[in-house]
Amino acid sequence: MPAGDASTRYRCRALALCLGLALGCLPACQRGPVPGPVAPQATAEAAATRPVDAVYVLRDRLLARDGAGFARLAVPPALHAQLEAAWSQGESRWPLDELPLDTHISRMLVALQAPQADKALMTTFRRQFAHADKDIDQAVRTLVVFGGEYVQKDAGYSEEERAHITQAITALGGWALSAPLADPKRARPFFSTLAAAAVRSGIDGKAGNAAFAALGMTQSLNRLSPFFATLLAQLRLQYGLDVDAALRSLHVSLLRQTGDTAELRLQYTLAGTHIDALAPAVRVDGHWYLANYLRRAEQSLQSGP
Repeated sequence: MPAGDASTRYRCRALALCLGLALGCLPACQRGPVPGPVAPQATAEAAATRPVDAVYVLRDRLLARDGAGFARLAVPPALHAQLEAAWSQGESRWPLDELPLDTHISRMLVALQAPQADKALMTTFRRQFAHADKDIDQAVRTLVVFGGEYVQKDAGYSEEERAHITQAITALGGWALSAPLADPKRARPFFSTLAAAAVRSGIDGKAGNAAFAALGMTQSLNRLSPFFATLLAQLRLQYGLDVDAALRSLHVSLLRQTGDTAELRLQYTLAGTHIDALAPAVRVDGHWYLANYLRRAEQSLQSGP
């Protein structure tokens, strides 16, 4: 891609955000359609007592649009308390950092919360994206290649995660190539609905990390959950990407268990593509958790947001 081709770079950034957020909605898979934002609800669901439930309980929290419940069940209570304290001190943003492009969430909120954001975004869309199907297809192919290379080189991923995420990137790339991403009639409700959801979140995007610290982990996730619910609903309604269908298709099987460690096999269908992946799980104080989530949650306490 030529360094001076600003138009292509803009398309890549927008598509990266769309693909990255879509991929990020499948963390429990490593990790009927929902018609609109779903208010997060308290859950009495217990942590996993079987290895396979380390995935299923998280899948169910994602389907319920319960980000705070997801965080609560993804790690042991003692670690969860540490993460809550670190959030309030601005020293951790887990589980948001499980999302690709997590560092851009505040920036995205700022853009969507600006006065008449939907009109400004549509003006940019018409200038840069509208009916540019061939250019967008090329940008998608470029993103798939770059995304695959990034995952292979990033030391933060385990081998199981690299194999899994590479499959998911390929599946999402296939979806993006067939989706009507250049259609202004679909972009208009996508932007307007998402902008309204960003405003309703009540999170001050301009404050960035300070806003999340002031709210704390549980309240931040409760406010973000309806926003991401809106994003998923719009991806399904406007562009045919049904993440809920992928989550509901998930089948988890136990390949082996040795004491407090286990290896799980995850199978599901994402955008018409069959995904077959492995994930390690560990037992802590009688409950099972996904090992890679525990590792990154603990690392976030040392490295900060």
